[in-house]
Amino acid sequence: MEKTSNKKGQLTENKMGVMPVKSLIISMSLPMMISMLVQALYNIVDSIFVAQVSEDALTALTLAFPLQTLMIALGSGTGVGINALLSRSLGEKEYDRANAAANTGILMTLFNYLVFLFAGIFVVKPFIASQTDNAVIADYGVTYLQYVCILSFGLFFQMTFERLLQSTGRTFESMISQLTGAVINIILDPLLIFGIGFFPKLGVAGAALATVFGQCVAGCLGLIMNIKRNKDVTLSIKGVRSPKIETIKQIYLVGIPSILMMSIGSVMTYLFNKILNSFSSTAVAVFGAYFKLQSFFFMPIFGLNNGMIPVLSYNYGARKKDRIKQALRFSLVFAFSIMTLGTLVFETIPGLLLKLFDASDNMIAIGTPALRIIALHFPIASICIMLGSMFQAFAKSHYSLVVSLGRQLVVLIPVAWLLSLIGNINYVWFAFPIAEIVSLIITLIYYRRIKRNIIDTLD
Repeated sequence: MEKTSNKKGQLTENKMGVMPVKSLIISMSLPMMISMLVQALYNIVDSIFVAQVSEDALTALTLAFPLQTLMIALGSGTGVGINALLSRSLGEKEYDRANAAANTGILMTLFNYLVFLFAGIFVVKPFIASQTDNAVIADYGVTYLQYVCILSFGLFFQMTFERLLQSTGRTFESMISQLTGAVINIILDPLLIFGIGFFPKLGVAGAALATVFGQCVAGCLGLIMNIKRNKDVTLSIKGVRSPKIETIKQIYLVGIPSILMMSIGSVMTYLFNKILNSFSSTAVAVFGAYFKLQSFFFMPIFGLNNGMIPVLSYNYGARKKDRIKQALRFSLVFAFSIMTLGTLVFETIPGLLLKLFDASDNMIAIGTPALRIIALHFPIASICIMLGSMFQAFAKSHYSLVVSLGRQLVVLIPVAWLLSLIGNINYVWFAFPIAEIVSLIITLIYYRRIKRNIIDTLD
């Protein structure tokens, strides 16, 4: 977050508080949206390569996805807490507190890795076994998950160092870190999966190793750029080794609701996999293909969301009501437009999208109506995501938690299960738009509360 100075060398307002709002949102979000698009492209390419191994391999990655989501939830949720506290501290000119947030966040990242090191050793096998009795699928799933969990230190530190860059307005550097990791993944995937050139043919294990190697490189690059380019925070061994309890509390006041919110998605995916598995393993593969495809539209929205949070947090700390409102309006229109485009794509060419995954005739028959039905909720989801960024920026992440809990566990899973009793899998997919409508209603209720009690009271 670059500060400007006047002719006397005195520090003046940060760009978060003075730059025209639309330009600020674009400058903050566009690098992250680009990097998220590349990440989404990687997700799709990764699954395309794995699908060429077999449909069972694609199914296995779908079964692994809930635990991966849990891992991302812990790392990203901690990052959200760091992001919000650091940006707000800088907005309030509390630079020592900003440094404490950064260094304490690094220590929490190490603890996060240790949790999933344990999970990789002891949890992976029973987790996969609880979802399938197919020995081939189970073997693929265990192999993949053990690598990504035991070697997850790259993922956790990549997310933390990128959040530090985002929190201080250095979204270009954050983009470079994420792009580097994603590009390395894309390059190594075919080399390690199929054994091209002098590389060994590792199959699903190759996909996992390509992923973790890219994350490790991105994490190292993120650390270097924070040390060399991020002048708003000072990282130090002493700061990491001397955490402040109050800083930890402030980070997780925002972070825990965010962690729980994303963890709910992990539980939802796990339970939805079990519902679909009662029909066929192909239905599970369709669900996995959908998740990869939808990321091409959702990931840019999450990039926009990540760019929004520090802008809202800073201007909340600086008590600039008009800038908050302008940022929110612009982002809502932007996000809604992107997601409407996503719906149109899913409605018009679902078969072509599924063919990317070497889909069989049976997979296309199941997947075509699935993509068309699920995509109906995309524009509604864009509104919920962008309003949710305000909940996080204003330390009201528990609102997002309630919304996510209501959408994914209270509504989506029970509705999907009830619809599955009809015996026609096409009805199950309608659980997504039904749940999103409920999510929108709850989100709007909380938005009105924040507007009345927080935004409208700012000077």
